[in-house]
Amino acid sequence: MSPAMSSLLRRPAALPALLLLGSGGALLGALFFQYGLGLAPCALCHDQRYAHLVVLVPAAAALFLGGRARRVLVALAGLALLGGAGIAGFHVGVEQGWWSGPSGCAAPSLAGLSVEQLRAALEATPVVRCDEVPWSLFGISMAGYNFLLSLGLGLIALGWAARATRGGEA
Repeated sequence: MSPAMSSLLRRPAALPALLLLGSGGALLGALFFQYGLGLAPCALCHDQRYAHLVVLVPAAAALFLGGRARRVLVALAGLALLGGAGIAGFHVGVEQGWWSGPSGCAAPSLAGLSVEQLRAALEATPVVRCDEVPWSLFGISMAGYNFLLSLGLGLIALGWAARATRGGEA
């Protein structure tokens, strides 16, 4: 970690604010891609959003609390971020074809349906595939960027909580 970042994170509310900005920014970015650019999210994209939503609650509370409560809340946010990184990493693997995604990420089975049933099923089921990359920058998909953000913030949060616990800070 750079000296500037270390100095910033010594301020009591800096890390909770960073967690709020990181997860809040990720959620706003996801909503921009969905509603501003028309890129519908798949099931795994939605799952990644839940992790960021979970982070907002303990990070916001940690802004106003100190001591042990802040350390515990930051650690909880860090764990949620690592869980989100796991989901995002799984999603990257699905995008890359390393493994299959969950059944909600693929088109439903249409075997044995009549033409009318087939037409109704196709019209009623908007399927957004998890194995297709709708947007990327420098060869990294949105799931890839979310993996990097979530993993980085999660490790920073847990590292800070561990150091604060040993040093009795926060």
